[in-house]
Amino acid sequence: MVHVLSSRTLLQPTDPERSRAFYGEQLGLAVYREFGTGPERGTVYFLGGGFLEVSGRSDTPPSPPVRLWFQVADVTAAHEELLARGVEILRPPQREPWGLIEMWITDPDGTRIVLVEIPEDHPLRYRPGI
Repeated sequence: MVHVLSSRTLLQPTDPERSRAFYGEQLGLAVYREFGTGPERGTVYFLGGGFLEVSGRSDTPPSPPVRLWFQVADVTAAHEELLARGVEILRPPQREPWGLIEMWITDPDGTRIVLVEIPEDHPLRYRPGI
């Protein structure tokens, strides 16, 4: 069995500076570390218990089936904040049939991002034996 110590999602955007502006300034993700120099340097952002690395450059956008899932404490507050920062909202917050409150946005390359709030009464909050 492989013992994973850490993990991150890697994105190779078509325009690295534009993507760094989106993730760092518009979404307000905190920088964990940067490496390299110039416009194609790598930037790693904190994502709760994981990381998002924006590095390199791609000639084509990512595959449409690629999605990012970000859990937030208050999706309504995130919606208001992101609107104020000029982020395009694909779908405002709404409660899904499975009980989560979800909002959809997109990054500059079209990668869809769902921001999810887990309500207090949702089964994902249940911890057996705790």
